[in-house]
Amino acid sequence: TTTLYRPLTKTNTTTIDMETFLKAYFQLDAPLEPLYKEWSEACPRLATIAKCIPGVRIVDQDPWECLVSFICSSNNNIPRITKMLASLRKEYGRHLLTIDKNTHRHYSFYSFPSLEELYESATEHDLRNKCGMGYRAKYIRETMELLMSKEGGGEYYLKEVLRNTQDPQELQSKLCEFCGVGRKVADCVSLFSLKQSNAIPVDTHVWNIALRDYDSDNVLRNIKSLTPTNYQMVGDLFRQRFPNRAGWAHSLLFVAELPSFREVLPDDMVKEMDAFRLAEKENKKKQKKKE
Repeated sequence: TTTLYRPLTKTNTTTIDMETFLKAYFQLDAPLEPLYKEWSEACPRLATIAKCIPGVRIVDQDPWECLVSFICSSNNNIPRITKMLASLRKEYGRHLLTIDKNTHRHYSFYSFPSLEELYESATEHDLRNKCGMGYRAKYIRETMELLMSKEGGGEYYLKEVLRNTQDPQELQSKLCEFCGVGRKVADCVSLFSLKQSNAIPVDTHVWNIALRDYDSDNVLRNIKSLTPTNYQMVGDLFRQRFPNRAGWAHSLLFVAELPSFREVLPDDMVKEMDAFRLAEKENKKKQKKKE
């Protein structure tokens, strides 16, 4: 497949620079076809999903933008997260271009503000009221303050210190120092911006995938809370099955659980997903009655 691209804003970078950036951003040094083949051999269910949803890969996002984005994702939904981040760009980023679609509608694009730009310009009150971030405004403001206090500056800490931290548990612990960052958000940031291709962010979707498809010994069924040990156990189920870029394989499985992709999946798989969710709801009701 050949993908054509064209910069929409004036830039001093050459065509080669832009191509290098895009290849790095989409991690094109990792061809998907052999990965899909390897994962499919390890899991028949993923093999079916891979045929229906080709091309899912992990981007290598700027760590600052990624960190803010996932702090905003706390107890939130995709449309609202998108709106928050769009407001943040519009209020504090640089205007890049405006595209006129017709006489009644146009689209404006803004850069994501750097750590320094946002730190100097946005108070907690601003983030709460101008960007609609609610209680997350405090998290972002306190995260900025901690980053700015780091030796060498926040950008250096994110791009050099954290990106060069090889031990996954050490990296997770360092990210959890930031306000509003728990294990799941830390692993999201690790996977999408810090080159940790085996990081497994565990949420309800991922828990259900592990419980339904990989917990052959029914160990997870008896777990009542997601302690650090149990969180690691869930991630290990994916890492053991997909030792090569487990975080990428997990993301393909995660995508298949989203409502927007149901129509491309086989009917029997969708029915199985629905039946499992229904059964889990009933199990939870029974557990509550026992308590």
